Amino acid sequence: MEIWINPACSKCRSAIGLLDAEGADYTVRRYLEDVPSEDEIREVLTRLGLEPWDITRTQEAAAEELGLREWPRDEASRPRWVAALAAHPKLIQRPIITADDGTAVVGRSDEAVRDALSR
Repeated sequence: MEIWINPACSKCRSAIGLLDAEGADYTVRRYLEDVPSEDEIREVLTRLGLEPWDITRTQEAAAEELGLREWPRDEASRPRWVAALAAHPKLIQRPIITADDGTAVVGRSDEAVRDALSR
């Protein structure tokens, strides 16, 4: 199991606390320092069953500068979204937990973290 975190994020710290409390075996990836490649982002999206715009933090300054809210949300635009996430990792929703069964969850709630633990 791997968890992508920003240590400054309270939701990430909460998820780590729950994983620790449950005795989970996991690896921490500080994704702002160890930036995921476009291929890794595509793989996580597949595991999540989501599109890149579904995990994009559109309220971030970089999103505003890029005008992301105006970008089309369709298959043809998918590569552009993935490239933006790789170039600006702060735009990636967090924490993302990759479960041992090949799936992933956005662990913003205790329920989502427990879901990842049960897989």
